Amino acid sequence: MSNLTLEDIAKQAGVSRSTVSRVVNDDPNVSDGVRTRVQQVIQTTGYHPHAAARMLASQRSSMIGLVLPLTVSSFFTDPYFPRLTQGVAQTCNQHNLTLGLFLVATKEDEDLIFPSVSRKGLLDGIIVQTAQKGDRLIDRLISSDFPVIVAGRPFSSNGVSYIDVNNTHAAHLAVNHLIRLGYRRIGTITGSLNGTPGIDRLEGYQQAITEQGWKINQNLIVEGSFTEVSGYSAMKKLLPSKPEAIFAASDIMAIGAMRAVREAGLRIPADIAFVGFDDLPIASQLEIKLTTVRQ
Repeated sequence: MSNLTLEDIAKQAGVSRSTVSRVVNDDPNVSDGVRTRVQQVIQTTGYHPHAAARMLASQRSSMIGLVLPLTVSSFFTDPYFPRLTQGVAQTCNQHNLTLGLFLVATKEDEDLIFPSVSRKGLLDGIIVQTAQKGDRLIDRLISSDFPVIVAGRPFSSNGVSYIDVNNTHAAHLAVNHLIRLGYRRIGTITGSLNGTPGIDRLEGYQQAITEQGWKINQNLIVEGSFTEVSGYSAMKKLLPSKPEAIFAASDIMAIGAMRAVREAGLRIPADIAFVGFDDLPIASQLEIKLTTVRQ
């Protein structure tokens, strides 16, 4: 029955070809009774609309693009991005949409991919992960008059629709938790300060410290890059300043930092306490459970 046409379905359902087309394309201007009858015929016959013809008729591709400013290797080493992709993919499945994944690691990648993702007809819309300072991809997509949602606060939010957690408030809560526990020399391992997550979480840390009337000690602030190895290296730099507690701007960096602390012969949390950020599953699977902020 793979050669069935709209006319065949219309004949069996006792309706016009245009009515079948409206049912197939989820047009609301069809009565419930007629819609049910047509759908029953479609289910019984195993009819599948021709994808290209359906796209032409509806002027929609039913495909959403997810654009990530990453190399292939970093996509698989940072748990945040697989989780983001999983969430988008699950929602696409629920709404019968197809997900297209685009990794844009360099200016050359951007120049190669941009004409494709912004071309009318390929995608119905784009979700793009906020990038580092100076990256112009989001601006190019917005100026192309294409439906775009940014995952994460962009540097310039004028005319941009975006979704994000309140990173500043969340970091403030994390540091206040350590303060309430009695810690005073609280250090932080920031994310990359070329991106808004790192900047906003550092701001939350600084707000919590200054609200206590304490001065910001730059020796207790070291920049990381949201990787385990950067957390490890940052902690090595922090140890000579003898912090009592650490707010790490990601769980992955916290894990690297905790390894550096154990290698130095110090105990967690007796000598140095930790709070992370993200609430990744691994945070509760460690030998020493990591207190963390859930996104």
